[in-house]
This record gives sequence, C-alpha cells and structure tokens, in this order.
Amino acid sequence: MNIRIGFGVDVHQLASTHELVIGGVKIESDLGAVGHSDADVLIHAICDALLGAANLRDIGYHFSDTDPQFKGIDSTILLKEVVKLITEKGFAIGNIDSTVILEKPKLNPHIPKMQEVLSTVMGIDEDNIAIKATTHEKVDSFGQRQAIKAYAVCLLSKVN
Repeated sequence: MNIRIGFGVDVHQLASTHELVIGGVKIESDLGAVGHSDADVLIHAICDALLGAANLRDIGYHFSDTDPQFKGIDSTILLKEVVKLITEKGFAIGNIDSTVILEKPKLNPHIPKMQEVLSTVMGIDEDNIAIKATTHEKVDSFGQRQAIKAYAVCLLSKVN
C-alpha cells in the first residue's frame, strides 16, 4: 500500500475590520483574520497538508493571493478543489489531525460544527477529522491576539 503523510501550517494577522472564519465556520469575535481570501487558517493548513502529501506544491501555487478571482473567496471552495486535485492523482484521505492557536475566543464549542463542515467538503467521516485548540498563554504575537496559526497533518493512501 502506498501511503503518504503531509504537513501544513498557516498564519494570519488579526484585525477588528475582519470576520473570523475557522474550519468553514463563522465565529463571533471582536477580531478576525486578515487575508486575500476569507483567511480561514485551518482550511489553509489542511490544504497545504493535502497538497504536500500528494506532491502537488502548496496552496499559494494553486490559488495565488495576487489573483483577483480568489479575493474574499470562501476557503471551503479552495478545499473542494484541493480534494479534487488529490483524487485525480489517485489518492484518498485517511485522516486529518490539526491544531489551531488562538488566545480567544474559545474554539472548543465550535469544533463539532467545523468537523461537520469539513467532513462534507472533503467527503470523509467526521471521526477522521481531529481539531484541537490551544492558546499561547498570552506569549508572543499569538498570545497577544495579533495573529492566529493552524497546523495540520494528513494521511493519504494511493487508491489507483
């Protein structure tokens, strides 16, 4: 069996002028992530993990932050396209494990909805999508609420 792992990471600044969208879920917050798209840090990290495992470069290669067609785009659309790319290359998603670093708001109440959204977009069982949330204990730019970060790893298997 041909299996591959992938790793992804994404960081966005936080600002009061933007909405906070994580894992395809809009979350009530006084600060949101700044980016060319909707700045969904979790989905971007997952996209990079999937693309990396399939040796398909990275999210910026496929969806440039200078391309106007991606301005403000819902990142679930990008994730659907990434899943299509890895499927065309003959891979299936085994599982995703991820961590979001954000001082506040608390993300744990939103994780089941994120899993539901991501499950639908990727076509895999919710049980195969782990999402964890942590803070930086008020240390550095993440702890001072200046930025948000997400890490993701995935397992792909070759199906054809």
